[in-house]
Amino acid sequence: MDEQQSLISGSTRDAFATDGVVKVEQVVDEAWVDRLLEVADRQLAEPGPWVSDTNPGAEHDRLFTTRYLWQDDPTVRDFVFTSGIAGLVGELVGSSSMRFYFDHMLVKEPVTSAPTPWHQDIPYWPFLGKQIASAWVALTSSTVAESSLEFVRGSHRWDNYYAPESFDPNDKGFTADFEGKKIPDIEAARSDYDIVGFDVEPGDALVFSSWMVHGSPGNAGPNRRAAFSTRWLGDDATWSPHPGCDPTVTQADVSVKPGAYPADDNRFPLAWSQT
Repeated sequence: MDEQQSLISGSTRDAFATDGVVKVEQVVDEAWVDRLLEVADRQLAEPGPWVSDTNPGAEHDRLFTTRYLWQDDPTVRDFVFTSGIAGLVGELVGSSSMRFYFDHMLVKEPVTSAPTPWHQDIPYWPFLGKQIASAWVALTSSTVAESSLEFVRGSHRWDNYYAPESFDPNDKGFTADFEGKKIPDIEAARSDYDIVGFDVEPGDALVFSSWMVHGSPGNAGPNRRAAFSTRWLGDDATWSPHPGCDPTVTQADVSVKPGAYPADDNRFPLAWSQT
């Protein structure tokens, strides 16, 4: 954690509190990037059980994501517990400890038309709390035009909880069970919002609140865009399963009751603590 602490200034913490997102450059070194790219290649060739894939096997126009690798993949598990990412996120959200929720590998092959629609993360997840965040680590260079992330600055302070929507217009999936306020059409009225985007290099991290409204365009560039995101639970997180949230981990899988802090070391292991 010492190396990560030196990267976080008071102004960075202030920016995170105000904007809901910061870029921290060169959070992980080249060796980690190479190891995680190998994980991406393995998953593209032999996908795991929690996969979304718009064009299986294609070298172009393919949006691929895979999740929940940490229990079976030693590289991912090593990254979660030894890379320092947990402490970095903990410092930014102001939590004294961080529990791990899940990992998420995201790949957009060249000339991928599918965008990542504007959304909040928190309604998709069976948790509530303001100290819940993601660390999205770039594994390849990417500009906003070539599918890096964009955010509505300050949207984590809107106090809105938007209905989750499937990223596949032909399959509503588990989100169909949620009833709630629809997210505004950000793309149709971009000038009405304070949108900030980040160009990234391998090893850079975008750390952002789970309440942030964010998205990314398709990959118009000639190269693969790959990123590895980890999701984190701080001190104020509570277990809150609800209709329309991710069914990967349900009440039947955990040892905590709704409304309780997720102190389940099997499902949500403690990865960092100040003490």
